[in-house]
Amino acid sequence: MEASGSKMRRVMRDLHNKVGYIIVSLVIIYALSGIVQTYRDTDFLKHEIKNEKVIDAHLDAEKLGKAIKQKELKIEKTEGAVQYFKGGTYNSETGEVKFVTKEWYSWIKPFTELHKQNSKGIIHYFTVAFAIALFFMCVSAFWMFKPGTKAFSSGIILTVLGIIASIILVLVN
Repeated sequence: MEASGSKMRRVMRDLHNKVGYIIVSLVIIYALSGIVQTYRDTDFLKHEIKNEKVIDAHLDAEKLGKAIKQKELKIEKTEGAVQYFKGGTYNSETGEVKFVTKEWYSWIKPFTELHKQNSKGIIHYFTVAFAIALFFMCVSAFWMFKPGTKAFSSGIILTVLGIIASIILVLVN
């Protein structure tokens, strides 16, 4: 007759395996889009968009930045009514603004938007379910090996090292 701990370990291993296969493509998508998000302040996988529009005239740098959605906009030089800033110009008399923005290619946007979900969208249920599945994968890993074995002991040591590394990462950030 099988011991209850052994049966539980077999059930958890089976569930760990099945859940892992279900979420493998999502893990890949989140991992790759997470890397892209890390470099969102660079031009990595972005293309230029030329913008021209007319906004209110006589705006200062702060209001101009808000109007064209550019944080920390700084006027680099002024020639008559034309003000120059990084990537564009603004005519303070006419309100005409021309500037270049860099945006992710359209095929990348849906993947990166997964990281920005909030509780208002229907997809948030999916992202919460995915988070729960990842949490289950972490917890169920402790049933992969019998306690007292070398594999289990090394798993515990690696877990403690991972916890320490996570704490350091949070404190350094």
